[in-house]
Amino acid sequence: MAVLVKGVGWAPRPLLPVVQTWDLDARRWVRALRRSPVKVLFPSGQVLDRKPGPGKQPRKAAAEAGPHVQRPKQPPQEPPAQTPSTWEESGLRYDKAFPGDKRLSSVMTVVKSRPFREKQGKILLEGRRLIADALKAGAVPKTFFFSRLEYLKELPVDKLKGVSLIKVKFEDIKEWSDLVTPQGIMGIFAKPDHVKMTFPATQLRHSLPLLLICDNLRDPGNLGTILRSAAGAGCSKVLLTKGCVDAWEPKVLRAGMGAHFQVPIINNLDWEAVPKYLPNDTRVYVADNCGFYAQTQKSNKASDHGWICDQQLSKLHKYEEEEDEDLETGASKDWLPKLEVQSYDLDWTEAPAAVVIGGETHGLSLESLQLAESTGGKRLLIPVVPGVDSLNSAMAASILLFEGRRQLRLKAAHLSRDRS
Repeated sequence: MAVLVKGVGWAPRPLLPVVQTWDLDARRWVRALRRSPVKVLFPSGQVLDRKPGPGKQPRKAAAEAGPHVQRPKQPPQEPPAQTPSTWEESGLRYDKAFPGDKRLSSVMTVVKSRPFREKQGKILLEGRRLIADALKAGAVPKTFFFSRLEYLKELPVDKLKGVSLIKVKFEDIKEWSDLVTPQGIMGIFAKPDHVKMTFPATQLRHSLPLLLICDNLRDPGNLGTILRSAAGAGCSKVLLTKGCVDAWEPKVLRAGMGAHFQVPIINNLDWEAVPKYLPNDTRVYVADNCGFYAQTQKSNKASDHGWICDQQLSKLHKYEEEEDEDLETGASKDWLPKLEVQSYDLDWTEAPAAVVIGGETHGLSLESLQLAESTGGKRLLIPVVPGVDSLNSAMAASILLFEGRRQLRLKAAHLSRDRS
């Protein structure tokens, strides 16, 4: 009984202390949470306010701020990378050539042959700059062969719709390329028509009443250089007669450096059709292909003056009977056009002028001399020191064209000064 009375109101103590694991491991437990709440409530009743990260504010504060406070915009997420075989945003797709694919070789066989090129009306353009110039001028592309997708993406997308795009190995392009360092992209275009082309506005604005006629130019490098000089001098048109190398041959295109898409070029003309492309009252001048002392020679042989070569004379049947007599005696020929010789730096641009440049091997044709005579033109002589046979045809063309440009600009300046 005493034991029971004594036990009333006595609180027995625990034999072992109780450890509050929540208090000890609370922070570790919070760090283990995958989600990060704004407030953490511990079992002991303690409330821990978690600081918002940089650039963020608590939900309560954001709600109290009102709708007029704009939250910082999150940076837009970039779309996932496109698959290498399609551009979904433009609808462009390309094919990948596998071993044994003959599309590149079959096309190159066509565009590298002039007869096939003229029959099918296709040309080859190589290099990103030349292709971009062609697209800008309105040339119509048919097929592109490329080794890296980046080369194709450098071109305007709207010009590539409906074009056959074929990815090939760089070794295949290198095998067919004419460049020392291939650029990894080739374009097959429809043969451009000068009437449908869109030439640069600056080129048209600086165009001069000066034309160039190429006669018997057989060297691709010379023709390409001449076309480049014609574009630089501001020629309004370039005419190529039959007997010249094709203006759209790959070597001519490479030497032209984009001149084909800066000045109108009319290719493969008969001499009967040349006057149709000349403005009214045009005077035709021929570049003299002889040295300084040729004008003092007494011989009337055409080959002595560098006008036309003996091979061309032999092809003219009506002159064969006169050759034995007249060429040996040096007698004057009534059939040979008589053109006055004039120094190239004297005024010869009083009317629209056309300059005829002949090839170094075959020289000028008889038709060019007859056209010059009928229009009141002359021979333009570029004097050289004794012992020098003649100038390169591309060099002679550059000298004459830029001299014509100088004369025309000088006249325009005088006219503007008189008006003011």
